[in-house]
Amino acid sequence: MGMDRHDSDTSHAPGDIFLTFLALGLTSFGGPVAHLGYFRTAFVERRKWLSDAAYADLVALCQFLPGPASSQVGFALGLMRGGWPGALAAWAGFTLPSAMILVLFAWGAAALSDPFSIGVIAGLKVLAVAVVADAVYGMGRSLCPDRKTLAIALLSLAALGAASGTAIQVLVILAGAVLGLVMALGAPAGEDVHGAFDVARLPDRRVGLSLVALAFVILVLVPLALQVGLGGQGLALFDAFYRAGALVFGGGHVVLPLLQDSVVGPGWTDPDTFLTGYGAAQAVPGPLFTFAAYLGSVLDPAPNGLAGATIALVAIFLPGALLVAGMLPWWDSLRSVPRARAALAGVNAAVVGILAAALYDPVFTSGVRDGADFALAATGFFALRVWKVPVWVVVICMAVIGGAMGISGL
Repeated sequence: MGMDRHDSDTSHAPGDIFLTFLALGLTSFGGPVAHLGYFRTAFVERRKWLSDAAYADLVALCQFLPGPASSQVGFALGLMRGGWPGALAAWAGFTLPSAMILVLFAWGAAALSDPFSIGVIAGLKVLAVAVVADAVYGMGRSLCPDRKTLAIALLSLAALGAASGTAIQVLVILAGAVLGLVMALGAPAGEDVHGAFDVARLPDRRVGLSLVALAFVILVLVPLALQVGLGGQGLALFDAFYRAGALVFGGGHVVLPLLQDSVVGPGWTDPDTFLTGYGAAQAVPGPLFTFAAYLGSVLDPAPNGLAGATIALVAIFLPGALLVAGMLPWWDSLRSVPRARAALAGVNAAVVGILAAALYDPVFTSGVRDGADFALAATGFFALRVWKVPVWVVVICMAVIGGAMGISGL
């Protein structure tokens, strides 16, 4: 059951939450789907903060909302574990490493182009295959225990195999909810609904509605202020990145066209600089949305540099954070209602199918080039699933092996 607010467990201290997410921010390669796998390993399997079902519910909620889904999951975990200080600590720990690396890159750090560095990046892509495969296996066993839920997962996988895109993912989740209701699915008996969270730390419903309203007010009022001549280039920069974060579902690569229109279109940067930063963003851990920090630092006119990076980074993450924090109080109540539990059981099974589809494309297709990569991915999977090797150890091993393969030309 949920922690009592007077629980003697001190793991909810913001400093501890920051260090936990900092470790993930330094090692979570492979994009948003892989991040969800890392989070599951860290918080479901190792730390027991919540159950597989509760985690899948949270992932489904964040998939419904605009913004970077994996970062929203991390923000929500921090909020439920340590209140607003915990949410900010989780966001900072997971986001700042890649943001700082990309700002340094924008300031002229040399691109990693030698064979060893290229091999390291390739090894980390293979690691993402192992992490996501482990998540699919673990969540599948927990969330698809019978023929009905397995059928929903396979139908979801088939649907995403036939047509891809964020809109299709949202439709698959909705279809999973409908099938869960029709099949009268339910949560397993005696399931721990809240895990090791202090639910008193969540905003109440009125505050939640206020946060959702604030997200939309900012989206509408800031462009209006710019149109009537209020605010300068700093507010225009904020508006461009806030709009990108507020209008994109699923996050990750989907945000790139919006960002390109927002910064290349008005001439704030050129296409070559934009694409160079995008390439660098693929080579760093953490959320792809930290690409905003790179763009904010290279844009012209000012503000740019560190000030521009800060404005762009905060603006692109802010709408997703407001929305997930605003919806969490309602999510926590709805998931205890029997019919809602039936719908969520269907959603959970659909999430397994979505994750399985992503395991193939883009994770497997971009990470595994040949038989050697496949063998390395399989070894990483067994290291995580069977031998229970810590993720950070697997990260180091995969990076070193990948670098060695790069030098040898394999």
